[in-house]
Amino acid sequence: MTRILGIESSCDETGIAIYDSERGLLADTLYSQIELHRQYGGVVPELASRDHLRKIIPLIDECLQQAKTSLSDIDAIAYTAGPGLNGALLVGASVANALGFANNLPVIPIHHLEGHLLSPLLAANKPQAPFVALLASGGHSQLIAVHEIGNYELLGDTLDDAAGEAFDKTAKMLGLPYPGGKFIAELALNGQEKYPLPRPMLHSGDLAMSFSGLKTAVLTLISKLEQQQIQIEGQVLADIAKSIEEAITDVLVKKSLAALKQSGIKRLVVSGGVSANLTLRQKLDSLTQKHNFEVFYPPLELCTDNGAMIALAGAYRLANQKFNYSFTVRPRWDLTRIDHE
Repeated sequence: MTRILGIESSCDETGIAIYDSERGLLADTLYSQIELHRQYGGVVPELASRDHLRKIIPLIDECLQQAKTSLSDIDAIAYTAGPGLNGALLVGASVANALGFANNLPVIPIHHLEGHLLSPLLAANKPQAPFVALLASGGHSQLIAVHEIGNYELLGDTLDDAAGEAFDKTAKMLGLPYPGGKFIAELALNGQEKYPLPRPMLHSGDLAMSFSGLKTAVLTLISKLEQQQIQIEGQVLADIAKSIEEAITDVLVKKSLAALKQSGIKRLVVSGGVSANLTLRQKLDSLTQKHNFEVFYPPLELCTDNGAMIALAGAYRLANQKFNYSFTVRPRWDLTRIDHE
C-alpha cells in the first residue's frame, strides 16, 4: 500500500489530495480563485501566487483531517512542476519539497497534462492503455497517443488558441462572467444554432486545430447585430451561445475521430476543463457504436485542475523517481519529452 499527497498549484486553483494505491482517493480538497480573478476578466499571475501561498497549508491540514491520517502515514509527495504560471508553480514546488525534506519523504515532480490524461483512471470505468487522449482546457487543446503510461506521442495540437480559451473569450465578448465556458454551456441549453459560425481547420486533412478565427467571427457577429440594433440578450444570447458551443465541439469531435482512425486505437480519453461540457460528451457518446470505439471521461468534479490527478500520477511515477530535494519548475514543458528533461 502506498499513499501519495498530491499538490496542484499551476494556475488559479489550489488542489490537495491523498491517493492510496489500494483504497483509491482518500481525500480531495480544492480552493478556486475564480471570484478573485473574475473582476479582471482573467487570471492575474501575481494575485494567483499570493492566494496559493495563503491557502496551501490550511488545505493540506484539511485534507489530512478528511482522510483521517497524518504526514507520518504518507509515503511520498507529488506536485505539479509544469506547465503553468511560474510563480504559482513555485508555491506548490517549494511547499512539497520543504515537507518532503522535513519528513524524509520522496518528492515527485509531475507534468500537469499527464495528471489530466490519467484523471479518468479515478472514475469507476477506467481505460486501459493504449488510448488516444483529447486534452481540452483553457490552456491546451491536444490529441495524444498514450501507448503506455509515460510513453506519449503528440498527434495534434492547436495552432493558436485552446478550446477552453475560445469559450472564455467569446463569453467575455458577450458580457458573461469569467470563466465563460460554464455560462456558454448553460445558455446553450435553451438556444438554437441560428448563427452559423466557422469550424476552423475542420477539413484540413490533419489533426491540427485553430480557434482564433472563431473568436473573430463571434466579434463580427456581435458588431453586425448591434448595427441592426438587435439586443444581445434573452433568446438571441442563448442562440449565439449554442452556435459557439456547436462550432467548438464539432471541431473537437471530428479531430478526435480522425486521431482514432490514424492511430488505429479504439479507446478515447477526454480530459481537461472542456471535458465537462455535456454537449461534447453527448456527441462522442452517440458515435461510439458507429465508429467502434470506447470513450472515457474523468468524474465531472475532477475535470478542472485538482490535486487528485497529481497524487494519482505520483503513484505511477514513484518507483522510478530519484530524490534530492532540489527542484525547478517548467512553465513550458513538452509532455512527449517528460522523461528526457
